[in-house]
Amino acid sequence: MRVKICGITKPEQGVAIANLGATALGFICVPTSPRYVTDLQIQQMVQALDGLLIDRIGVFAHTTTEIICQTVEVGRLTGVQLHGEESVEFCDRLRQGLPEGVEILKAIRVKAATDLDKAKDYLPVVDTLLLDAYHPGLLGGTGQTLDWNLLQQFKPGCPWLLAGGLTPENIQGAIAQVKPPGIDLSSGVERSPGDKDLAKVAELFFKLKLSVS
Repeated sequence: MRVKICGITKPEQGVAIANLGATALGFICVPTSPRYVTDLQIQQMVQALDGLLIDRIGVFAHTTTEIICQTVEVGRLTGVQLHGEESVEFCDRLRQGLPEGVEILKAIRVKAATDLDKAKDYLPVVDTLLLDAYHPGLLGGTGQTLDWNLLQQFKPGCPWLLAGGLTPENIQGAIAQVKPPGIDLSSGVERSPGDKDLAKVAELFFKLKLSVS
């Protein structure tokens, strides 16, 4: 199972989380977020990860393809997560500007079943979908879960990640009910925004091992 831990702000925590078993780390490139990091901070954190096989994803919203491509280059990112209201056309333009092989993930904030139908419009232009909880004022890291019942028949035909309010306490229930191919956590393994609780991360991977055994 793919496991992405998002909102990394400290190099030593990124390394520890990678060693605990994460397959992807997320860096928030949205200046209004309390977990925001600059492209140079990302560069420093990625340098600390040298030698570790892990995806490095920049999370963007309401910005330009030029800024995204610059951050990918400076931060040596392997993927881009779009967490705003980016159109299919925007994703297509971004694909043209990114180096070959850079993954594009599109986050969909799920409020109703119709949002899942909208998600499928992105299949021709992205590699991976991420389903997050809808919040009227926040883009992510809200700690709120989405309605897992909506996902019972969700089979988009591409890789996808379940996000939104996941914690070590509820992860086994989420996996049993939704059976996602991947998960994404941020606030559920934090002491405060951007400060990860490594004990909670370790507990998460312990629970995941129980779920798949």
